[in-house]
Amino acid sequence: MSETHFLSASDDLQIVEAIRIAEQNTSGEIRIHFSKSIKTDVLNDAKMIFEKLKMHQTKSRNGVLIFMVLSEKQFCIIGDEGIHNIAHDEFWQSARDLMQTEFKNGDILNGILKGIKKVSEILKKDFPYLSNDSNELSNDISKDE
Repeated sequence: MSETHFLSASDDLQIVEAIRIAEQNTSGEIRIHFSKSIKTDVLNDAKMIFEKLKMHQTKSRNGVLIFMVLSEKQFCIIGDEGIHNIAHDEFWQSARDLMQTEFKNGDILNGILKGIKKVSEILKKDFPYLSNDSNELSNDISKDE
């Protein structure tokens, strides 16, 4: 297990596969980032990573980042302007609550997997997969260096 995010290599593979499956039904892009610590605040740090990962450069501006700082028991979910303009605060809160319930039960992996699935539901509805879609962003987990 990595000190960065407390998950095994097998867990990482499950997360990447969940992203791949989720993106088969949507033109949206989902990324997971594990940070070692909070530098400013969790939301601001997530916004910085969002830009660093070039998630704001997707064609439809429909990238979603699940930003995790497990060492400090904090996380947030942010979407680019295309998805944020459609998804209301209640949606983001429901995805966050779903994940948080699993985290409180000590199941980090299941919380992340449920979060990916929940996020993919709104992406699928408002940004369906089109035959000319391409995977604009890597499905790999991003981590602090």
